[in-house]
Amino acid sequence: MSLRFVLLATATGIATPALAATGNTASDTLAGVELGGEGPGDPIVVTGKRDGYGADRSASATKTDSDLNDVPQAVSIVTAEQISDQALRSIGDVVSYVPGISIESGEGHRDAIVIRGLSSTADFFTDGLRDDVQHYRGLYNVERVEVLKGPNALVFGRGGGGGVVNRVIKRPFHDEYVAGAVSIDSEGAGFAELDLNSPLSGNTEGRLNAVYERLDNFRDIEGDRFAVNPTLSLHLSPTTRLDLGYEYAQDNRDVDRGLPPAFEGTIANPATAIDGYDETFFGVRGQNRTDFHKHVADARLEAQLGSEVTFVSKALFGAYDKFYRNALPSSAVTEIDGVDSVKITAYEDFIQRENFLWQNDVVANVVTGGIGHRLLVGADMSLQSSDAGRLRGFFDGLPAADKSPNGRETFVPLAQDIVIPEITFRGGSGERASETEVEAFGIYVQDQVEIGEHVELIAGLRHDWVDIRVADFIGGTDLTRSDSLWSPRLGAVVKPNADLSVYASWSRSYLPQSGDQFASLSPTTAALEPERFSNYEVGAKWRVIPEFDVTLAAYRLDRTNMRAEDPTSGDSVLTGEIRAEGIELEVHGKVGRLSLAGGMAFQDAEVTSDTGDAPAGRQVADLPDFDASLWGRYDVTDRLGMGLGVSHRSSMFASFSNEVVVEALTLVDAGVFYDLSDDIALQVNVENLFDADGIVFAHNDNNLYPVEGRTARATLRFGF
Repeated sequence: MSLRFVLLATATGIATPALAATGNTASDTLAGVELGGEGPGDPIVVTGKRDGYGADRSASATKTDSDLNDVPQAVSIVTAEQISDQALRSIGDVVSYVPGISIESGEGHRDAIVIRGLSSTADFFTDGLRDDVQHYRGLYNVERVEVLKGPNALVFGRGGGGGVVNRVIKRPFHDEYVAGAVSIDSEGAGFAELDLNSPLSGNTEGRLNAVYERLDNFRDIEGDRFAVNPTLSLHLSPTTRLDLGYEYAQDNRDVDRGLPPAFEGTIANPATAIDGYDETFFGVRGQNRTDFHKHVADARLEAQLGSEVTFVSKALFGAYDKFYRNALPSSAVTEIDGVDSVKITAYEDFIQRENFLWQNDVVANVVTGGIGHRLLVGADMSLQSSDAGRLRGFFDGLPAADKSPNGRETFVPLAQDIVIPEITFRGGSGERASETEVEAFGIYVQDQVEIGEHVELIAGLRHDWVDIRVADFIGGTDLTRSDSLWSPRLGAVVKPNADLSVYASWSRSYLPQSGDQFASLSPTTAALEPERFSNYEVGAKWRVIPEFDVTLAAYRLDRTNMRAEDPTSGDSVLTGEIRAEGIELEVHGKVGRLSLAGGMAFQDAEVTSDTGDAPAGRQVADLPDFDASLWGRYDVTDRLGMGLGVSHRSSMFASFSNEVVVEALTLVDAGVFYDLSDDIALQVNVENLFDADGIVFAHNDNNLYPVEGRTARATLRFGF
């Protein structure tokens, strides 16, 4: 087969905007292979063939290929075309146009999300397999990003109380092309990407995705990352396909903890970030660094066992090595001897982890008494081992009067260029040194019942056995805990017609009392029942026209079994509770020449019973009462397109203390797309078009991250 240019808009924009204009994305191409019978099809990415933003189908929410209108929960999908048009580079960028989800700064070295008031650094998945190591996840090899809201334990296992983020990875298909992109922005950051696909024989295809990215921004936070992901597909028979993949990625960058608040706030008088110091780095350049490496190998086998039964087996082995060190502001601006000053502390941290994951599913379509059943039966297991440690930073070179008695803290004068004394990290000064082993095994069953043309039911039950062992070399303990977790799911969908569905659902998830990273275990937490997440949701989904969808959802999410201190005995008891409630509206798709994606969310989450972090009545951190966004692209001609987006977030609190507020923020983005030829296209994106000031996210009361000013990015895309 001769090499030809395929109209392709990939998840990182490796193609031309002309492809986006025609809507012929990688998903479309794969769907075309499935429908056109050019082989056994692509069992990895199941999407509808549609133009513009959005998708009709997903296999992630139910583990079965389902129309999204038949799924009784809110599911947001950010497609390759949207990622390309908005020049999105990170998970944080992706969720900025998804209602009901926000981000926090993640200590400057990791993805961290807040879904329906619940924060997590571990509820990330790749092709449905757990991806919980703390790091920044790239988009260069991603077909699309799916946000599934509400507890999802039946499908994904423990955790996922507020929802999960699942990345669908590009896989080979039966065609030939080479495509790529180079990009540079006004701060000097840029990237180069390559995407190659080709049949290797009559029944084998290969694909290679690679990226190099240079990082820089208005705060001179620099770094680089490199990743490569070869994948191979073998059609073992007309009904059996094996996909193999390997990814290596490294990420080396500055760690930026942001700005301190202007004063010590109170609940009655909350503080805000200091003004006029947006470009001031409150760390030590050269020492505030993170270095991350990962090696991940995966395999997926899908076999059609007769006309109505499918077997899918997926496995993954990952080895991860991460180190990070930083100095950071740990107080509000404070007057010391008449001088405005900021307290500085420091630490360094490392983790080495190995994950082995294995998942097996059987899906059968049967009809009994005129009622259709799509029955799922499955089992999965995960083995995870980690070595982790943390050393404290000391200001050994300072006189005793200029540092805290333990030598770990010092106040430095507030200035445009903060000068931090030399920091040493002594061996034997460990704050944490541990080995962790997690063994989890789960079995599950689910039935999607179709009663006539207008009613569908879904019912499922999962049981997990989770064993955790933490050897704490600092505390001198070696503790274990075992949990037996039942996670049910019930849902009903009523369809007055083929394009409109109304649904109601209830689901539950659990998380053992050792955090989403299982980093610590004490005699107390080893004996306590897991946290529980219960979600009640009603909603409606309307396919207004074949390529434009509207989703409305209302929910109540209760987080219970949180630790609190008994006021009499001082013991930890499971009386803490948080309740989150909200309404979400989302639109995505295409109307004529206009592609749209966005929505709004009204939400409230507060502590309803004292927890270990806050008393009843406190608002949950990093959750605005209202957020709204809308991005649109209009194709003026077949070669010229224009894009405009607006996002707004109301004020929110930086932590459970409710003593520091992150004020409301509105941003406007724009884009211009022009095809220079059939093979080469240029796009220019401008973020924060009106150069708005403000804080974009926080990690705690003392780490508030300023929004980047107006930034322009030019991207040249090619495909042959």
